[in-house]
Amino acid sequence: MRKTKVSNVVEHFQMKVLSGEDGLGREISVTDLSRPGLQLAGYFSHYPAERIQLFGLTEMEFLETLSSEERIERMKFLMDDQTPCFCVARNLPVCQEVLDISNERNIPVLQSPLATTSLVSKMTNFLENRLAPTTTIHGVLTDIYGVGVLIMGSSGIGKSEAALELVKRGHRLVADDAVEIRQTQAGQLVGSAPDLIQHLLEIRGVGIINIMTMFGAGAVRNMKNIAMVVRLELWEQQKQYERLGLDEEKIKIMDSEIPLITVPVRPGRNLAVIIEVAAMNFRLKRMGYNAAVHFTKKLTEAIEDSDLDL
Repeated sequence: MRKTKVSNVVEHFQMKVLSGEDGLGREISVTDLSRPGLQLAGYFSHYPAERIQLFGLTEMEFLETLSSEERIERMKFLMDDQTPCFCVARNLPVCQEVLDISNERNIPVLQSPLATTSLVSKMTNFLENRLAPTTTIHGVLTDIYGVGVLIMGSSGIGKSEAALELVKRGHRLVADDAVEIRQTQAGQLVGSAPDLIQHLLEIRGVGIINIMTMFGAGAVRNMKNIAMVVRLELWEQQKQYERLGLDEEKIKIMDSEIPLITVPVRPGRNLAVIIEVAAMNFRLKRMGYNAAVHFTKKLTEAIEDSDLDL
């Protein structure tokens, strides 16, 4: 399980820390947020203490209607050991009892100028990105006609050279050699490059080149959803390779399965063109046209017509 710290939330949203500064190192492990209206009203049977607690205009105005003793009682319950922090929207003022308990228990109270609904949306997206499961895969990620294509294969087989040719043909590089992959809650895989090698490409015999410097900002992008995988492998004379494209192979990365195409490598084959065509064919399939199925249908009809003539 990935975690992030309250200090990262403060830095990202440029929040003001009203109290509990000693607790900025507290960890956040869930993406859900909580608006504890029922708990403020005295319903204590269920309280998701592990979530960030968000106070909007409704919660703050209701808190003001309570007596000082009730505020202290409710806030002592809400400021649980598991609670990472409290966020107050719209730069709303916070009563002193809340600040005192926050300092006593080292649970930060943060203040944001954003409206409540906007803060909920942006903070949820931020936490989903920070807490999403990640892995690193050896390969090259490219954006070909809007399709995120992950090129995999053994070291030295020609992945980077194919990516360079694809960039020259007008496509974009996302990552070379190491691809950091993050899985969203919807199961989508998002690939990016580690900061150290972002926009860099290694070509054996030439060395490391900066794609953005050489080809311009339009030749790179920082991240891309992975739609398909092209696996390069050395040609084996005895192995049977897919020729029609009717059978769709899948590869599992973390918990997601995505289409896999295996391309045999031998002298004289233009890998960049083959990968480019594979991406175009993938787009056609998503748009409802499958050339292999169309061909098979026409072939079946031709055979049936031939049988009738006999």
